[in-house]
Order: sequence, then structure tokens, then C-alpha cells
Amino acid sequence: MPDRSLIGRSLGETTVEVEKGRLRFFAKAIGETDPVYTDEAAAKAAGYKSLPVPPTFLMCLGGEGRDLEEQLKIYGFEVARILHAEQAFDYHKPAVAGDVLTFSTSVADVYEKKGGALQFVVTQTRVTNQDGEHIADVRSAVVQR
Repeated sequence: MPDRSLIGRSLGETTVEVEKGRLRFFAKAIGETDPVYTDEAAAKAAGYKSLPVPPTFLMCLGGEGRDLEEQLKIYGFEVARILHAEQAFDYHKPAVAGDVLTFSTSVADVYEKKGGALQFVVTQTRVTNQDGEHIADVRSAVVQR
């Protein structure tokens, strides 16, 4: 089982610029038909500065610049034995194309289930924009069996 002393450990920061093309591609990939996610005029008419970041796209952006294999080594997990267990989002302010987002991640919890057959590591990520505004908190868990 991963060591509970990992709780509170920083996994570092990554920074990424939100690009319009990627937002449009993601909207198409998930079947989003609301033009606010693909048409800048529609986004502005809805009150956004530019195309808004779709809710779950923060997971994609937050993974950029991270070395998954290195992170799994910290946990003591093997890539062949893991699954994405859950994710949750608390939004404080919309993110839009052109924003530069910083993802600050740390280990929030370590626990096991089924007598140790399932081992979980939960991370907490604080997302801020280029102005230091708090955009969201993202919680995510991986499980090793």
C-alpha cells in the first residue's frame, strides 16, 4: 500500500495556455452541440471573454506536463495495475481560451479497501489563472489492484 506519509506531499505545478482549437476539438469529441463552446461570437453573447473551458476538460489540461510514470513511482503503483477511480470538480470562476492556467497538485489521501486488494491515492489540484484568480479545485483518485 502507498505510504500514508504521502498525504500532503506536493506533486508540483504545471502551467498550460488554453487554446481555442483544442476547446473546439474537445467539444466535437464529446458531442457538445452548444455553440458557446465552438463559436466565439456565441460565447461572447453568453457573457464569456472567449470560448469557455468545458467542465471536464480541466482533467486534460491538468495532465499536461506531468510525468505519469514518475508520479506512479512516488505512489509505488505499476501502470499495468491502475485505473482512474473518480474525479470531482468545484468551480469558482470560468476559464476561457487565452487563459494561462496553473495546476498545483498534492496528495490528499491514501487508503485501501477489500483488505488491501484495492489501494487508492487521491490528489487535490488547485487551478488558478494568469491573474492568480482561483478557477477550480479538482479531486481525482487512482486505484491499484
